[in-house]
Amino acid sequence: MFDFQTDAGLNKPELYEALTQAAQALVYGESDPVANMANLSAVIWQFLPDLNWAGFYRTIGDELVLGPFMGKPACIRIPFGQGVCGTAAASARTQVVPDVHAFPGHIACDAETRSEVVVPVVVDGKVIAVIDLDSPTPSRFDEADAAGLEKLALIAAKAICATP
Repeated sequence: MFDFQTDAGLNKPELYEALTQAAQALVYGESDPVANMANLSAVIWQFLPDLNWAGFYRTIGDELVLGPFMGKPACIRIPFGQGVCGTAAASARTQVVPDVHAFPGHIACDAETRSEVVVPVVVDGKVIAVIDLDSPTPSRFDEADAAGLEKLALIAAKAICATP
């Protein structure tokens, strides 16, 4: 049983360090990629405030396909290069978007979303998934979030590609 507690008094680097430790504990010894993405989505949801969506899109061919997540129902397929997620996947670069309405080609899965951060999960130079976080608050995400989530993406890369 896992009972992770968050501390509202932590600054972002400390919060992401705690999140990273919890994530490592959750995926340790588990080889199923779906179970690992599901638990990682849940622990992100638990640790990070002010989210309305947190989860994964998996690379299948030349598009992203919805994976495990927390939040409202979401877009199922996103072509590489389209929207924030598709841009992150095509460029293999983290996207921090303070105002999704100002992002060219933004795909609105939830009308309440105002800001977004998307981090590619890379294995052997290939984007195998993205971690996508949405918030109803404008400018919710910053470079500290990007840095923390990029560390989480390294854990996710191993957890998604684990073999039994």
